Amino acid sequence: MSDPAPRFMTLEAFLEWDDGTDRRYELIDGQPVAMAPPSEVHGTLVASIIGVLSTRLPDRCRVVAEGGVVPNRRGNSYFQTDVAVSCSPLLPGSRWTAEPVVLVEVLSPATREHDRGTKVPAYRDVASVQDIVLVSSDARRVEHWHRQNGGWHVCDLIGEADLRLDSIGVTLPLADIYRSIGL
Repeated sequence: MSDPAPRFMTLEAFLEWDDGTDRRYELIDGQPVAMAPPSEVHGTLVASIIGVLSTRLPDRCRVVAEGGVVPNRRGNSYFQTDVAVSCSPLLPGSRWTAEPVVLVEVLSPATREHDRGTKVPAYRDVASVQDIVLVSSDARRVEHWHRQNGGWHVCDLIGEADLRLDSIGVTLPLADIYRSIGL
């Protein structure tokens, strides 16, 4: 039988909690929040990004699907990013990505405001994160946040542009990311 979601959860309680379903959750300020199932376009973009990144990553780095992220200043939040890249050693048994360098979210109409308004500010607080990539699911467009000179800079990439992830030495043409989508 499933356990009802408590009104407030610590990170530790959340990571041990099971509602008895296959539903995915994030913890936001102590509240478990159900995530909508991804669309086929969303899943295809995530798979494409993982595939392209995997072939270009330096040996010291790894790509993680549905990587857990614990923001630095929030002991009561846990986010699940679509794709994460870490270059630190894998920690067996860990429930979140150790020292993520790149975080990727595929935006959908249902999640875009949450991803931009809640996740991006929290991701910016993670000291190891150097690149945050927001990938549109309805247009060939990527919003790239990158840490530079002690601050964050953002640029919009549209059409035939290349996404340069200097933190891991990888360049991803948008054409490769969107190849299977037809945008």
